Formats: sequence, structure tokens, C-alpha cells
Amino acid sequence: MNTRPLEWAQNYVGLSNAHDLDRIRTLFTTEAIYYSAYFGEFEGRDAIHAMMVDFFGRFPDAHWAVPEYRDLANNGVEFSFIMTGIDRTSGKMVCRHGLERIFFSSDGLIQRIMVLKPDS
Repeated sequence: MNTRPLEWAQNYVGLSNAHDLDRIRTLFTTEAIYYSAYFGEFEGRDAIHAMMVDFFGRFPDAHWAVPEYRDLANNGVEFSFIMTGIDRTSGKMVCRHGLERIFFSSDGLIQRIMVLKPDS
């Protein structure tokens, strides 16, 4: 089992929990694709970064709890998560369950992310 993708995914989640958008931006290839069943599809590092800026503006205290990371083929990692945070637009606490799959290039950059609802 190649543990590097697991470490890369843990780093990505850690930076997300730290809201370090500048460092997160450098983790993506320029042509990366980010699909979210909650927010749609974004193509390219710049579009993904803009989506994340908007997301963290809406959920300024967003946090992901990830109990376990699973190795997938082709430098992929899958994990279930619980995202919590207060939605600034409504003032209400959000608790969202999901499944995320991240695929990395051989040098550790994110090529594709898929965020799925738990029943997907």
C-alpha cells in the first residue's frame, strides 16, 4: 500500500481545517477538477480557489471530522466526513455528512476531488 496519498489527503484536510487557502491553492494542479454534490463542479485551480474563498466566507468556522482514510487505486484516497459550521447567511449550525474521493498526481498534487452525499 502506498501511504503517500493518505498523507497528502490528511495534509489537505488539515489545511482545510486551518482555513489556509493560500497553501491549499498550491496543492492543486492547474487543470484540477473539483466536483461537489452540494455545490457543483469547478474546473481549474483558480476556479477551485474562488469557490473555496466563497465557501469559507459562508462557513467561517467550517471543520471536517474524518475518522478514517482509505487507500484507492491510482493514487486515490476516500474518506467519510462530517462537516460542521455556522452558515453565515442563515446563522444556523450545519452538520453535513459526506464521502470524499481525492486523486493525486504522482508528485502529490490534487488532480480531482469528488464530494458525494452519503447516499451516492
